[in-house]
Amino acid sequence: MSPLRRALVTGASSGLGREMARQLAGRGFEVAVTGRRESDLQETARRVRANGGECLVLVGSVTDREDVRRHYAAIREAWGGLDLAILNAGIGDAVDGRAFCAETVHRVLATNVEGAANWLEVVLPDMIAAGAGTVAGISSLAAWRGLPRAGAYSASKAALSTLLESARVDLRGTGVSVVIVHPGFVKNGGDPAGDKGKLFLLELEDGVGRILAGIERRRRVVHFPWQLSYLMRYGVHNLPGFAYDWLISRLS
Repeated sequence: MSPLRRALVTGASSGLGREMARQLAGRGFEVAVTGRRESDLQETARRVRANGGECLVLVGSVTDREDVRRHYAAIREAWGGLDLAILNAGIGDAVDGRAFCAETVHRVLATNVEGAANWLEVVLPDMIAAGAGTVAGISSLAAWRGLPRAGAYSASKAALSTLLESARVDLRGTGVSVVIVHPGFVKNGGDPAGDKGKLFLLELEDGVGRILAGIERRRRVVHFPWQLSYLMRYGVHNLPGFAYDWLISRLS
């Protein structure tokens, strides 16, 4: 993945974020990791170091602009800046089972969209000044249609994808690349019962390998696995509203 060598992974306390940090270390990166749970971040750091990388642990929330500014200041002090920022931090809808609670919607959007915006605000000026760098946002196949019982999540990922697409257009000619990642189902190390019924479920290492391969190529959009992503992007996404409502009501 050279010549990129200084990377950030937000939401690196577990799952995709932790594995991305570990694999980046194996590719020769220094890795800064952020998250709210210090003990979990320290475990991520242990895996990064075991895989040959230096790790900078930054505890705090992407929703807090002061935390984000403090974290980036620490990165600049340690390494002078970033070559790669992977905006991975994200949460889902479930808050006491209240799918349409306004509190839930605000909470999900604050993390999944505003959290990414907070990091874009601090990393882009230095990347633009350097004339190089890559920002990658971890969206979802759920961005392409409003899924049942995932209204806040689907909306947040659609907003994130659109935000990054606009940024990509605005950054043309600056040397800064923007990659939007739409992964399908990937095991995240949580309760195996939660993986039941997920189509084309990928192992964590495989899924992260596909993400990093797409970022390495600086692809505008990375989506996988093809069986599900092509169905969502070119099939379900283009269904007329009445047809989508009829179909999804019978599948959900």
